[in-house]
Amino acid sequence: MCGSGAQSAWDMLSDEQSQKHITTGSGDLNNILGGGIHCKEVTEIGGVPGVGKTQLGIQLAINVQIPVEYGGLGGKAVYIDTEGSFMVERVYQIAEGCISDILEHFPHSHEKSSSGQKQLQPEHFLADIFYFRICSYTEQTAAINYLEKFLGEHKDVRIVIIDSVTFHFRQDFDDMALRTRVLSGLSLKLMKIAKTYNLAVVLLNQVTTKFTEGSFQLTLALGDSWSHSCTNRLILYWNGNDRYAYLDKSPSLPVASAPYAVTGKGVRDAVSSNHKRVRVT
Repeated sequence: MCGSGAQSAWDMLSDEQSQKHITTGSGDLNNILGGGIHCKEVTEIGGVPGVGKTQLGIQLAINVQIPVEYGGLGGKAVYIDTEGSFMVERVYQIAEGCISDILEHFPHSHEKSSSGQKQLQPEHFLADIFYFRICSYTEQTAAINYLEKFLGEHKDVRIVIIDSVTFHFRQDFDDMALRTRVLSGLSLKLMKIAKTYNLAVVLLNQVTTKFTEGSFQLTLALGDSWSHSCTNRLILYWNGNDRYAYLDKSPSLPVASAPYAVTGKGVRDAVSSNHKRVRVT
């Protein structure tokens, strides 16, 4: 009986650890995701160009660094950029927005220590994003294979973002069967990494047009060969001039949608934001 009791306590601890999550910057978006982007899981985020996929990816790379004393994970980020869409100026801007929000909610906390003051500097946030620029599918495969060694040496990484995961596989591959096998192997490796290192893996994905039942429909790139690669799937889309997120897949959460905004400070709630919205390209 003692053995089974200890096992049960361990399971409870594991479950509790797996509930660690990273805020998106939008309370409404966090709500449909069950608190935010979860560690130990792979989350795919898809959408049309300009809807804010990269903005959300950068936001998560910043928000994962929010110190523990301010309600964050105090982790670091790996950003694998396959399209060249990672803009340092924008990262700096989003870091400033995050710091501004922290100071607004904790106006005196950072004054207690010099380390607290040092943490809340945009340069500190930028320094804790490990950036990889990828120019081919072979480089992408090599980078993902290298991740395990890298994460073993950087145990404070709490999120790995790939922007976008399918770009080079759509551009460079003629052999569809080989492409499917390679992607399947990469997805298994990414799921293993998420669980082994207790971190979130976020795969940004493009949308393509598919002819189904007599009409054209938007679908995520490599949808069929990539369909089992993630734990959660979030679709970003336009509704008129407003941005929405739709939770399309989750093992435990209901299908749901929520509005969000991309502001000068980053991803925020659509309704309560008083900031000018930014239309990204």
